[in-house]
Amino acid sequence: MHKNISKISIRFFDDREVRAVWDDQNSKWWFSVLDIVAVLRDNDDYTKNRNYWKYLKAKLKKENSELGSATTQLKLLAPDKKSRLSDMLDYDGIIALGKNFPTTKANRFIEWFTYSPQSIDGKSKTKAYALFETSFVDSIEVGTIKGLQQIHAYIFGGLYDFAGQIRTKNIAKGGYRFEYAQYLHGTLQKIDALPESNFDEIVEKYVAMNKAHPFMEGNGRSTRIWLDLLLKKHLKKCIDWSKISKTNYMNAMIISAVDPSFLNTLLQSALTTDINSRDMYLKGIDYSYYYEEN
Repeated sequence: MHKNISKISIRFFDDREVRAVWDDQNSKWWFSVLDIVAVLRDNDDYTKNRNYWKYLKAKLKKENSELGSATTQLKLLAPDKKSRLSDMLDYDGIIALGKNFPTTKANRFIEWFTYSPQSIDGKSKTKAYALFETSFVDSIEVGTIKGLQQIHAYIFGGLYDFAGQIRTKNIAKGGYRFEYAQYLHGTLQKIDALPESNFDEIVEKYVAMNKAHPFMEGNGRSTRIWLDLLLKKHLKKCIDWSKISKTNYMNAMIISAVDPSFLNTLLQSALTTDINSRDMYLKGIDYSYYYEEN
């Protein structure tokens, strides 16, 4: 059974990608079997994982296991960068597959995989996905704190009572204290006035907004969308976040408090002109939420 790809989502387990494809007809996600075999075998060798899955699939069919015949095939990007048909399993199939790997890692994977999409992160991520499809995105004020508040309110509205509201309490993360609440209003006015006519100026503005951290929660996810809207407006470009590893991004953001040059180089290396691509946007949201995972 072959289906048309509607939407691809990327999840992460131990820094490995687990790709999923949304099936509009049946209203469910299909997950890449080879991605999950790679996770459960702790092996990055595509050929070895493919051969192992062939062996396991044949074994399950001989045992008359429903899992052996429960796969569908969808096109995903293979290591040779070509789109090829790949075996996929739905939610129940993946849980059953995990049980064929009786290891501590498999137990951890199943616990991670059954993470509820009804959590705040799950719901806000769904809203972030939807932002691309709405006309609301065209009404967002680009490059201002008002625009950032609009993004934050859209993503976290109904989830946090402070959605879209500037914080009135001091916050810190990893020993770094963000702008004191008593000075925040004045700081945000200064950020609004910063120039944004070229890449360096846009990154400088992004760094300043990160230092300000205007919300109690959800700053990173909102501000990365805000950054992409700035780049689209002035440079007709955006960031391909899949080209930036979590470690490099987090380190660059920490260093940017005193020296933004590393972040500047990192972001510049991932610029793309593919600004109207739905897949590029959705992939960016996947990575953005991954950056925030502990």
